[in-house]
Amino acid sequence: MARPRIKDVARHAGVSEKTVSNVLNDYVHVSERTRRVVQEAIDHLGYRVNLAGRHLRSGRSGIIALVVPELDVPYFAELARHVVREAEKRSLTVLIHQSGGDRERERAAVAGFGSDFVDGVILSPLALAPEDLRAHTGPPPTVLLGELLTDGADHVAIDNERAAREATEHLIALGRRRILTVGGRDDEGVGTAQARTRGCRAALAAAGLAYDPASLLPVEAFHMADGAAAVRRTLAEGVRPDALLCLNDQLALGALRALREYGARVPEDVAVIGFDDVEGGRFSVPTLSTVAPDKEAVARVAVALLLHRIDEAARPGLPPDGSDRPGSACPQDRVVAHRLVLRESTEGAVGPDGVW
Repeated sequence: MARPRIKDVARHAGVSEKTVSNVLNDYVHVSERTRRVVQEAIDHLGYRVNLAGRHLRSGRSGIIALVVPELDVPYFAELARHVVREAEKRSLTVLIHQSGGDRERERAAVAGFGSDFVDGVILSPLALAPEDLRAHTGPPPTVLLGELLTDGADHVAIDNERAAREATEHLIALGRRRILTVGGRDDEGVGTAQARTRGCRAALAAAGLAYDPASLLPVEAFHMADGAAAVRRTLAEGVRPDALLCLNDQLALGALRALREYGARVPEDVAVIGFDDVEGGRFSVPTLSTVAPDKEAVARVAVALLLHRIDEAARPGLPPDGSDRPGSACPQDRVVAHRLVLRESTEGAVGPDGVW
């Protein structure tokens, strides 16, 4: 049987082909009755949009790339799900690529992998340098997530410094004074770890608490094993913190294990808070307090910014968020919401003691 075409849908619905096209493109000035009749015809005939033909006519592939350091890190897996959903709303396909935090792979992603099969790139960099972005002036457009490289591309993230300050303030309000930062970095870099460390220091200073560089527990990577190893080393040296600010939930989950091995009670002896609000933290024992970024908003804003840059040459002035504000050729730094989610690792067990 021949594949149904737009004219077949139009004939079945009793409307023009232009009306069918308006419905398929979600044109706002279509009545609900007409939209329903056309959709019923589409469903009845089994019509499917010919995306390949549409993309050939537009000069685009209809594919965007999402490049993350590690696919098995829960935060990136959850973020990828949201990016795919946002892209599907716009009839786009997402190619997901793992960079391993390697600079050459991240540079290749910014360059479109040496071909024109992707229309744009959403990249969460670890090793990319500002000069890498400045050196790349052609297509495809790129939107950065997380790490802010000062210039050269649009950027979407939460306010990491503010979020870490709020998490530290929560620990201080609980009466905790010996706060260690698992994964903290005190250098002059522009990465997420540095921003979160600055936020912690700001909260300590505001509370009149001295900052000790030894309170930073360095890690090789942001995995559970690294968090556990960092805390084990510290406890073995005789250090006894009363709170841990962990710069992601994986580090925090590893820290919970190490604390349990040493007989430390959480949160009675040591309060623990992480970042990212991944699913595992909702089922750990105890459940994990965390900073929850609005991952859905990160994906929505990133995809919208990327599509704006893709359309910019043909449609100058199109605003990234769909409003009537004029767009800008300058890179945009977009901040999305976050919130503290307080659970058992800082608040204690929920519900009466002894209830099964």
